[in-house]
Amino acid sequence: MTKKIEFTDRAKEEIEKIINEDQLKKFFRISVKGGGCSGFKYDFSFDNKIDNKDIVFGKAIIDITSLDIISGSTIDFKKEMIGESFVINNPKATSSCGCGLSFSV
Repeated sequence: MTKKIEFTDRAKEEIEKIINEDQLKKFFRISVKGGGCSGFKYDFSFDNKIDNKDIVFGKAIIDITSLDIISGSTIDFKKEMIGESFVINNPKATSSCGCGLSFSV
């Protein structure tokens, strides 16, 4: 089974913009960590290296364990009145909290 993640044009543009503004930020890292009010939470950060357990999607990197959980998802970047953020539409999530960063599978 192929591990697939889609990035909207808005997400790609924002990742490129942030990386181009700071020479120390070479990759946008997406990971899933235990915790949050629903069991798992998304974590977005920047990194300057790729680990041997990372899968590369353009300028984004996702470790294989996190990719198993979010495979099939779409990554978007939203600008709203309350702020800006990356958003993951994960079809495997069975529930999520109001913040949109915490979920369960």
